[in-house]
Amino acid sequence: MVDNIRLLFGKVIRQKRLSLGISQEELAFSCGLHRTYISDIERGLRNVSLDNIERIANALGVKPKDLLDFTAID
Repeated sequence: MVDNIRLLFGKVIRQKRLSLGISQEELAFSCGLHRTYISDIERGLRNVSLDNIERIANALGVKPKDLLDFTAID
């Protein structure tokens, strides 16, 4: 199955968030974004800016490039 990059990115975000045991709301608060924005990212509905990728990466404790590593998706 071929997924588009937004879906793959969303899967990585969700996987990393769940591995930390935090909710979408907690992640959103940590990076200064709205919970529905995080939800939209995880569902592949948002085209995320580089600035927000950096904010999310910092909140998840990873490097921005790690959020684009689609080989680690379960």
